[in-house]
Amino acid sequence: MVTSPTRTPAGQLARPVVILLGLASLAVAAAGARAFQETLGPAFLALVLVVTVHPLQAGLRRRGAPGWVGMIVSMAIIYAILASLVVALVASAARLVTLLPDYTAQFDKLLNQATRWLEDLGVQPEQAGAAVGRLDLAKLSGVLRDILSALTSVVSSLVFLVTLVFFLAIDCDLFARRLDAAAGERPLLVGALREFARNTRRYLAVSSLFGLIVAVLDVLALQWLAIPLPLLWGLLSFITNYIPNIGFVVGVIPPALLGLLEGGVARMFWVVAVYSSINMIVQSFIQPKVVGNVVRLSATLTFLSLVFWAFVLGPLGALLAVPMTLLVKAVLVDADPAAQWLRPLLGDTATEEAPAGAATAAHPGNQEKRVRRRP
Repeated sequence: MVTSPTRTPAGQLARPVVILLGLASLAVAAAGARAFQETLGPAFLALVLVVTVHPLQAGLRRRGAPGWVGMIVSMAIIYAILASLVVALVASAARLVTLLPDYTAQFDKLLNQATRWLEDLGVQPEQAGAAVGRLDLAKLSGVLRDILSALTSVVSSLVFLVTLVFFLAIDCDLFARRLDAAAGERPLLVGALREFARNTRRYLAVSSLFGLIVAVLDVLALQWLAIPLPLLWGLLSFITNYIPNIGFVVGVIPPALLGLLEGGVARMFWVVAVYSSINMIVQSFIQPKVVGNVVRLSATLTFLSLVFWAFVLGPLGALLAVPMTLLVKAVLVDADPAAQWLRPLLGDTATEEAPAGAATAAHPGNQEKRVRRRP
């Protein structure tokens, strides 16, 4: 028996055409966001911070405190977080810049050892000297100074971020009440936005907990290896823990460099080995599983979101990759009845564990149909 091919209903585009149009729209949207990354990155960071501290603001209001008290407390916490982040990054780069000149003799000794090693491998002395001569501690200090100047030149973005936090904190309670008013007409959209807020807070809580564990272990390891400023590098590892999967690579660079200058290649190897062991176990094996269960995103999607948002929004995109993905998922998938089948594919195990007819029975549209059928 020969079956006729499935035809596309009149007035509807074929699925391949829809997929191509969707990919083209995604490319255009990504290019537009990349063009405005200096504004979008701080704006979304402000949104995430305000969403994170909103339960405290709402709790103060429920206990009878005036609205302005909760707003001031929320803004004070957010500004303290921002100040700690900026101070930690600037202090890390500044201390490394000031420490490097003290290791000039050790660095020259390492260059001589590298030159002799290349000559033992059969490289001509002139070629070995030219290759090693490209490594200069002064050049590395210059790169770090450029990074430090870039960090200190974000004053305009910081002013924009601080101002936006102020207005978002003012409108936060009002927006929550507006969501309550809109829940009757758009229950899926309102529920998706609330789920985004809850999952964002859960993600930050879990990442902070694991970041604290990793930072403590890193500090103990650096003290054991006699690396200078272990507390500062532990704070840096805590911050970079918010970057999924590869954050520890950024955090290991300063202590590994100091390990090389303090005790040679062997000390650097031990720093990298200990950091990698701690972070691979905690950040690459345990944390992704816990985060995936908490925010309902698969580990693969988390990594791909890191790559995508880092490309679109730069370093802030890497830091906020998971919250950004949660917002996109809430708006495009969770709020769309026709896209509910995508949720298990993205790692939302709640839909897999639900009974077969639960999702259909709980859908607001199906409830409306049942109500209309009643006599």
